[in-house]
Amino acid sequence: MTDIKTTDQSAPSRNKNRKPSKVEGLKERSNFLREPVASELLQETTHFSEDAVQILKFHGSYQQDNRDNRVKGQEKDYQFMLRTTSPGGFIPPQLYLTIDKLADEYGNHTMRVTTRQGFQLHGILKKNLKAAIAGMVKSMGSTLSACGDVNRNVMAPPAPFKNRPEYQYAIEYAKNISDLLKPQTGAYYDIWLDGEKIISAEEKPEVKAARQTNGKGSIVHDNPEPIYGTHYMPRKFKVCVTVPGDNSIDLYTQDLTLVVMTDNESKLEGFNVFAGGGLGKTHNKEETFARMADPICYVTKDDVYEIVKAVVATQRDYGNRIDRRHARLKYLIHDWGVDKFRSKVEEYFGKSLTPFKELPEWKYQDFLGWHEQGDGKLFLGVSIENGRIKDEGPLQLKTALRKIVQQLNLPIRLTPHHNAILFDIELKEKQVVQEILERHGVVTEPSKIDSLVRYAMACPAMPTCGLAVTESERAIPGILERIRSLLDNIGLENEHFVVRMTGCPNGCARPYMAELGFVGSAPESYQVWLGGSPHQTRLALPYMERLHHNDIETQLEPIFVFFKQSRQTEESFGDFCARVGFNAISEFVSRWR
Repeated sequence: MTDIKTTDQSAPSRNKNRKPSKVEGLKERSNFLREPVASELLQETTHFSEDAVQILKFHGSYQQDNRDNRVKGQEKDYQFMLRTTSPGGFIPPQLYLTIDKLADEYGNHTMRVTTRQGFQLHGILKKNLKAAIAGMVKSMGSTLSACGDVNRNVMAPPAPFKNRPEYQYAIEYAKNISDLLKPQTGAYYDIWLDGEKIISAEEKPEVKAARQTNGKGSIVHDNPEPIYGTHYMPRKFKVCVTVPGDNSIDLYTQDLTLVVMTDNESKLEGFNVFAGGGLGKTHNKEETFARMADPICYVTKDDVYEIVKAVVATQRDYGNRIDRRHARLKYLIHDWGVDKFRSKVEEYFGKSLTPFKELPEWKYQDFLGWHEQGDGKLFLGVSIENGRIKDEGPLQLKTALRKIVQQLNLPIRLTPHHNAILFDIELKEKQVVQEILERHGVVTEPSKIDSLVRYAMACPAMPTCGLAVTESERAIPGILERIRSLLDNIGLENEHFVVRMTGCPNGCARPYMAELGFVGSAPESYQVWLGGSPHQTRLALPYMERLHHNDIETQLEPIFVFFKQSRQTEESFGDFCARVGFNAISEFVSRWR
């Protein structure tokens, strides 16, 4: 395979005469994401080959095996995770009911809300994969590009405020940009729906036009994929659209963030643009790191699609296709510097970039509880611990949500904090919703949820994620209980902070922005990160390389004591750690012992 050139632009000089990664060759030979998935799907096997697995990701599925069921000498317990593409977290009622049904028919009887506002189903067998995907598509859903080297699900604040135009703009443009960057290959419909192309919502004419309009090299001509080209992106690409002040979407962790900017009459004027965020890293590889996005420019609303294409094209043509660990946009910007990156984006954009506009401070919001949505109706944010919708013991959350959606035909928005918002609720329906939830053990009053649990996140990890080195979702409830006991014992009964946990360093639950982050580093052990902000506007830093879960109390208690003794008025735990620094913390810990 020769050097990759998706357009007539020269590939980056560092990539010349070096062999691209294996995945680049697989993409090139896939016939635009068809093979070897299409052929192997017809084979009566329990799993796909490693080559097919890489292409299957573009269709929204990861091949996994349940490590709880591994038996030496026997074949792995192969199963598939299926992920939806749901811009802004929007799930219409018929799609929700379909996913609920598929979870029982083909999955493990649970649904998981992701931290990118989609749904994941786990435990699907290969023989049922086609039926599951087809069922979603026929109910206004999709899994296309939920994984793979393409734009992933586009995020937006989930609050359905009908009287705040900026929120409506954010949701609208999240959908439009999702459509703009959607792979155009017919492979998805050929494989999963036998060529029947079902369109759930018509694209806007300006989105269609933007996909074909060439700036200065942003489009690949005479190619089924005008934006991506034959080789798609070097790695995954993540986009969000938000409004000034609302950091419910962790804007600094995205490859590309657009901030809605309106005039004094709340009419859309344009967008502020951030780029270069990303959290995935590899232990003991200093060349990999978490990075926050940088302010890039401001664009008018008429230029928004062109700036998106310009940023995508810059990463497409200059991102690292040799080392996949160094292939995200954050590394390109780190290597080049913001000024060079901005200059290259400007070339693709075709005209000078306008300076970034001033913004207010960012605040994290989760929108739990009852709210007026601004048109006489209500919405309700429902807390879902670790995003897992299931029936277990007295908490029958899956049954409750199904009954509500069936009875009232309500739409749902999934949140970036893996919760769910029921909306368009008539005032007369509030009592019905409340009673169903209470009857099934679901707490709707945010003040009744332990605040550590409310603001915590964990990735699925064991037993299905192939990258996990230790537990996360199954471990965090017990660890939060232990942290709560620690705080209670030292007189910090009402204290809370953002805790996030992952089973590996890839950062799916965004632990590197947490006030206290646990990152899986070995079986039953975690790297500890401290010093992120309560509103996710500052990166945490690694405080301890390996903490065995049995040592949580002995290692964390002195830090909490120091926090209690030396904090400033109303200072949060993350802000305290960032202010005093790790040297002071370590010194106190050594004296305390």
